Amino acid sequence: MKQDVIVAQEVFDSPRFELRPLRRSDEGLMTLYTSDKRVASMTSSIPHPLPPGSVEAFIAKANATERQEHVWAMDASRFGGSELLGVISLKQMDRDQSEIGFWVAPAMWNTGLGSEAVRTLIAANPLANSTIFATVFQGNPASARVLTNAGCDYLGDAESFSVARGHAAPTWTYLKKLA
Repeated sequence: MKQDVIVAQEVFDSPRFELRPLRRSDEGLMTLYTSDKRVASMTSSIPHPLPPGSVEAFIAKANATERQEHVWAMDASRFGGSELLGVISLKQMDRDQSEIGFWVAPAMWNTGLGSEAVRTLIAANPLANSTIFATVFQGNPASARVLTNAGCDYLGDAESFSVARGHAAPTWTYLKKLA
């Protein structure tokens, strides 16, 4: 049996959960949640239907020594909740910038967990970014509220391809200046 090998990545506490590196044991819940078309269609990268092995590959990539995207699980197990409520990531860009991305399990929508995760990760600023960007599909005002609740400013409209949708869709872009 393979052991979890987690590359050094900090854990960050919030009032209701911790942000911790992904582990192999997250595969089942991640597969359950990301198989939901409502979740996949609000991301640019999650396919629908979800191909076998894609979550396992994502977890392996998230724990690779050389990676451009740093991924954390929203884990409430220390607080009596589920060990996976959602996922949040920072994808490194150039010039001390990153793009933040997140999804929350449908059962936890409209509970403030997304806002709490984004605020926690921005406050921690683990990649010492000067600016963090985010993009949400225009049909997803809840995620836009998550970003504005975390102090992100609206930058403008754009368009992004969604693997689950199979086409580009209009987006709103946000930024948070940290330095």
